[in-house]
Amino acid sequence: MLKAVILIGGLQKGTRFRPLSFEVPKPLFPVAGVPMLQHHIEACAKIPNMKEILLVGFYQPNEALSRFLSNAQQEFKIPIRYLQEYSALSTAGGIYHFRDQILSGGPEAFFIMNADVCSEFPLLEMLEFQKEHGNTHVILGTTANRKQSMNYGCIVENQDTNEVLHYVEKPSTFVSDIINCGIYLFTPEIFQHIGLVFQKNQQDLLLEEQMNGWQRAEVIRLEQDIFTALAGRGKLYVYKTDQFWSQIKSAGSAIYASRLYLNQYHKTHPERLANNEEGRPTIRGNVYIHPTANIDPTAVLGPNVSIGTGVTIGAGVRVRESIILHGATLQDHSCVLNSIVGWDSTIGKWARVEGTPSDPNPNDPYAKIDSETLFREGKLTPSITILGCNVNIPSEVIILNAIVLPHKDLNRGFKNQIIL
Repeated sequence: MLKAVILIGGLQKGTRFRPLSFEVPKPLFPVAGVPMLQHHIEACAKIPNMKEILLVGFYQPNEALSRFLSNAQQEFKIPIRYLQEYSALSTAGGIYHFRDQILSGGPEAFFIMNADVCSEFPLLEMLEFQKEHGNTHVILGTTANRKQSMNYGCIVENQDTNEVLHYVEKPSTFVSDIINCGIYLFTPEIFQHIGLVFQKNQQDLLLEEQMNGWQRAEVIRLEQDIFTALAGRGKLYVYKTDQFWSQIKSAGSAIYASRLYLNQYHKTHPERLANNEEGRPTIRGNVYIHPTANIDPTAVLGPNVSIGTGVTIGAGVRVRESIILHGATLQDHSCVLNSIVGWDSTIGKWARVEGTPSDPNPNDPYAKIDSETLFREGKLTPSITILGCNVNIPSEVIILNAIVLPHKDLNRGFKNQIIL
């Protein structure tokens, strides 16, 4: 019997995802037409003997999350529960806090997955790999280029046995080009290792006497506190994947993740991809269109476009490399490139909304998406354009490399600005 735990974080997290995370918890943001979390759940539901999926985070339970959970349970016929932390306990602290829930029913092993990664999720391969290596703990790894590897957890492996010999989180100098993908397969024994760190934290706090409120013994990090200690002891192994993988930290990376998932739909969900048909809009490349969207047949969409529920797209509209969210209206002859158009926003006739893609270097097979800083040398870094919810763009203006916060009625064009 197996279980899966998805770490979804909470409100203090996802700040780089603003203004989109104002309206919906980041894990429920639609990527390639379905909530980010659903890709994880679909992958878990395909695993034989998967008995339960647990979400762990510190979001207040809300209507959107409850509705998503009940719909997912009905669709995938598998129990899915949300376990709310009383405070942010980090990656290992959260699962240690709920260890009894995770271990109830006696799973032989369980997956731990970060919600903000997009991947092909080679879970069956990880299970096979774990059996071959004597039921140990497994990290999913992938190859990055030398420079970018330092932005991730770096893994030094024994090339013959795949044992993790050394683990360093975000090193300041080059350590290894194998990076941690944030997807793990553990046996229940992992809780003994986390328990030792918890006891040590408690002792350290007692020694300090003055207890800082935020410095709780239960705040434990898998990467720095557990993997670093387990490396080189024959208990931690890395399964390397050459399939697609990316983080979804910023809004710009959601468009890139959407492209990866839309591409995967050819194999996994061909029914989700739009086709060119008589009397329908022109489709170029991979496009997802929700059945409730109303699109003029003269519109041209794609590649890498996803259109949400109740979206209206007028005559002659061009959309490329963009996500159009629920209830948005794109009026006649508007043009949207490398942008995310927020819920219930309107783009006027002949307006152009354009951003700068933040894609990895296409000439480097191991390049990953850069976590761009918002500002560089005092200027806004050119990136995708984001319109928050209920933003109105007038006719015949250009919005270029801008971030527009929710509920704004713009009266002119803007370039390289954050509209507060």
